[in-house]
Amino acid sequence: MKLKIHLYKINFKTMKKKYLLFTTLCILFFSVMKIEAQAPKTGAVRVVVAGISHGHVAWILNKPTSDQMEIVGIYEPNKATAEKNAIKYNLSKDLFYNNLETALDKTKPEAVLAFGSIHEHLKVVKAAAPRGIHIMVEKPLASNLNEALAMQALAKKYNVLLLTNYETSWYPSTYETFRLIQEKNYVGKIRKVVFHHGHQGPKEIGVSPEFFNWLTDPVENGGGSIVDFGCYGANLITYLMQGATPISVTAVTNQFKPSIYPKVDDNATIIVNYANTQAILQPSWAWTFARKDMEVYGDSAYIIAVNAQKMRLRNKESAPEIEKIVTEKDIHVFTDPFSYLHAVLRGKEKIEPNGLYSLENNVMVNRILEAAIQSAKTGKTIYLKKN
Repeated sequence: MKLKIHLYKINFKTMKKKYLLFTTLCILFFSVMKIEAQAPKTGAVRVVVAGISHGHVAWILNKPTSDQMEIVGIYEPNKATAEKNAIKYNLSKDLFYNNLETALDKTKPEAVLAFGSIHEHLKVVKAAAPRGIHIMVEKPLASNLNEALAMQALAKKYNVLLLTNYETSWYPSTYETFRLIQEKNYVGKIRKVVFHHGHQGPKEIGVSPEFFNWLTDPVENGGGSIVDFGCYGANLITYLMQGATPISVTAVTNQFKPSIYPKVDDNATIIVNYANTQAILQPSWAWTFARKDMEVYGDSAYIIAVNAQKMRLRNKESAPEIEKIVTEKDIHVFTDPFSYLHAVLRGKEKIEPNGLYSLENNVMVNRILEAAIQSAKTGKTIYLKKN
């Protein structure tokens, strides 16, 4: 009996040691797995392009494979549009799908790039977010505020990134303007900011029929030039105001060319008021030439970003205006949206709070645009409530 008890004690001690060893190994294993899961991936980002009717889709279809992006699928429900672009960009027909969910399930991408109508952005997010797939859309985020809020809720619920791309987000002059304001206090207190964005008109510049059809549709695009180009100024002023909610928005729209654009506006002026700053947004499809420029006036100087690289500055009444050329060699800037997305997903770049690509900035953009559209319709100033 004593011998049996003695053996039982020995076995119990041995089992205890084995249990402790097993527990330690499990902890180490799951710790390593957790570290690996949290570590950024490497290599090109596998992407599905969702919709190819947007004119800007050429940016990605021209280089379907690079060290940053690899197209693993293309969703396009319109057969004619799919076939036309497959030929134009020499793309394999095996890349194309007419169902978005099927494309995502079969290719398992890391991100989706939305290049369909603005109204379709919500559909893309509804499909991608529950699958844990990140999303980048073309500006603006959504065709109306309700859709923007629904997209924001989905992105937060499923913990995915939802970024919005603007051409001005990769202008060296944009970031040099920000640097001079934030680091050098060059203009002093910002009093007035004026934005001119637009071109001669979609038809006038020769956009494709499939692009024209939804771009001039009040549902698919959310409006005309007020949405198409008003979003640029709203995006930039939201950044400069550090995400603050405007006090009020007042807007007037025009139809200078109703025979071409009967359903939507082709010109707008939007006044966005803050406590100590006023922004004037002038989006238009009736400019005499394409332009994207920004004028920042402070109480001690002004900065004018004429285009992507050219700037004009003046900080004294007695001093002459200075012209300046700034390139990507002079300041840290991503020269296209895909290099930015790659850097973010690979852990090389953090999304700046209220940054130009950020979700919170672009929901505010939709708040400003919605107020502008309402103001233009009613002829009244719209006062916004703080979030």
